[in-house]
Amino acid sequence: MNAENNRLNEWYVPKFGPRGFRAFVGMLFLPYTGMCISFAVLGSILAVQIVWERVVAISAIYALGLGLAAHAADNLGSKTVKPWGNYFSSRQLWYIVLIGLLPAYAIGVYYIIFFVPLLLVIAVLEGFFLFAYNFEAFRGFFHTNFWFSLSWGALPLIAGFVMQTNHIETLPLVFSVITGLVSYVHIRVSRRYKEYKRRGRTDAITARLELVLKSVSLITIFSISAFMILRMVIG
Repeated sequence: MNAENNRLNEWYVPKFGPRGFRAFVGMLFLPYTGMCISFAVLGSILAVQIVWERVVAISAIYALGLGLAAHAADNLGSKTVKPWGNYFSSRQLWYIVLIGLLPAYAIGVYYIIFFVPLLLVIAVLEGFFLFAYNFEAFRGFFHTNFWFSLSWGALPLIAGFVMQTNHIETLPLVFSVITGLVSYVHIRVSRRYKEYKRRGRTDAITARLELVLKSVSLITIFSISAFMILRMVIG
């Protein structure tokens, strides 16, 4: 079984619809994209005063920047195993990268100019990591678990807080360490799980790794969603 067909059997890939639709949804890695958006939301609701429109905006930025652009770039830039085989052409992947990045940065630039200039620092860093990590630049120096957990675990939380306040405090920095560690655990387990799946292993160890990935992603998403609802209720 090739890598592409392996991925079409993943738990986060729809079991219905045309093959192209299933592959596209699978490439979005919705559980991890959901985690990343949740981290940005958590950073936002750590602020004393919350502008909910900005919560939606930062969520959209990460949905587009990670869900679409970064995951398409990962399939483009991988030097060894392509995450989704050769299902998507290079042209299609570049279109997806642009469709994700252009509106994400358009939203970001709007808020940087009119409300939160400090967000520019994070926008530059995230843009750098998107290309450095996914295209394995600098001889793959940034294509490691540490930089992954920093760029898609810690920085989203800080971005969410900055989006609300245009400054940084100790509390979001502490929480960013926690979300970074959660991302680090997730990517380490994910790499091992994907390697087993590529080998065609379907034993108990593979099943346990899948259970860990499901648990970490779903618990993260649902717990932060519950916290967000609580903040909406109590103000």
